[in-house]
Amino acid sequence: MAYYEVNVPMRSTAGNSGIHVFTGMATDPAAAMRIAEQTYRAAQEAQQAGRTIPGKRPDGWGARGYRPGWQLDWRAATATLWKDLHGWPRSSVIRVA
Repeated sequence: MAYYEVNVPMRSTAGNSGIHVFTGMATDPAAAMRIAEQTYRAAQEAQQAGRTIPGKRPDGWGARGYRPGWQLDWRAATATLWKDLHGWPRSSVIRVA
């Protein structure tokens, strides 16, 4: 397993845009994308039900930065090996549809 970064473009209902970044352990980019989306959906469901957003999982995935009113574009999301603070080489970007 490796530590991945999933970058998901997002847009607010007010027209603002940005990137939501998820990080955590996964076996490959496709698994990282799947886990990031599952993590986001769990946070979304918890917020809508009035529950606390789940904390970071043991594998590193979490959605503490969940923001109601923002739509994430999962089709445009990318998954790469996480780039650490020391600037070690980053894998090429892989798009998963």
